[in-house]
Amino acid sequence: MTTNDQQFHSWIGNTETAEDHISTAPLLAMAAMLDRDPLAAADPIPPLWHWLYFLNPARQSQIAADGHPRKGGFLPLIDLPRRMWAGSRIQFHQPLLAGDSIQRKSEILSITTKQGRSGQLAFVCVGHSLSTDRGLALYEEHDIVYRSPQDKNASAAADIPAPDDKDFARTVSPDPVMLFRYSALTFNGHRIHYDREYATETEGYGGLIVHGPLLATLLLDVLLENLPQARVEKFEFRAIKPVFDLEDFQVCGKKPDSNNDCELWIRDSSGSLCMRATATVVV
Repeated sequence: MTTNDQQFHSWIGNTETAEDHISTAPLLAMAAMLDRDPLAAADPIPPLWHWLYFLNPARQSQIAADGHPRKGGFLPLIDLPRRMWAGSRIQFHQPLLAGDSIQRKSEILSITTKQGRSGQLAFVCVGHSLSTDRGLALYEEHDIVYRSPQDKNASAAADIPAPDDKDFARTVSPDPVMLFRYSALTFNGHRIHYDREYATETEGYGGLIVHGPLLATLLLDVLLENLPQARVEKFEFRAIKPVFDLEDFQVCGKKPDSNNDCELWIRDSSGSLCMRATATVVV
């Protein structure tokens, strides 16, 4: 364990619990944003739509310059200004239904630091267990990365070519309205998704950033559009490269292999890999 890791050691094992209710208004809004029909009353909510709940409505006085709630409380006080959702691993045990009362227990599983090409990095892994009165519904591990300020002199990582052997794909044309609507649905105040001046001048990005969770949601939305009878048992994704609102991108995937695993990915307009994912399905 490095010296930097030791200073955060006391945060590991930190827990918090929360309760919520699967109300229908967010489900209707999510369906509208994805340009799909509303769910029928008895339908289970689609995988990853649980991210519409357990929001963090911090008071306005507690919002940091980046639009996120100030650090502290459950998450550690990491003195690095840029943060992003880097990936998740999720196991789906039973469906969630509109009207369910849901409970979530969260625990900080690990905190590690390292020096990267663009500066200091810190990785926080948080585990979330979501339950109803029927038992455990899903378990998720959520990876958060904190980064030092943008170094304009740092060399950019080489792009990774996206696979060409897709079985299905959807082209998505992102725009500020789409990003605003998803930010509103998830009560995400992070300015990189709607404040172009902040995103480009303060954080050094090429444009507004399409939310990682939205990209992951689109991956499963396209998968289930092409495999409508499938049930997702496991899903994991990792962000590779930012997707900006400036150009179309493709949501791609392959049919299940012999292990019932479906490879999924996001490809930008230049052919680069932006997100890689795997879904294990029952068909």
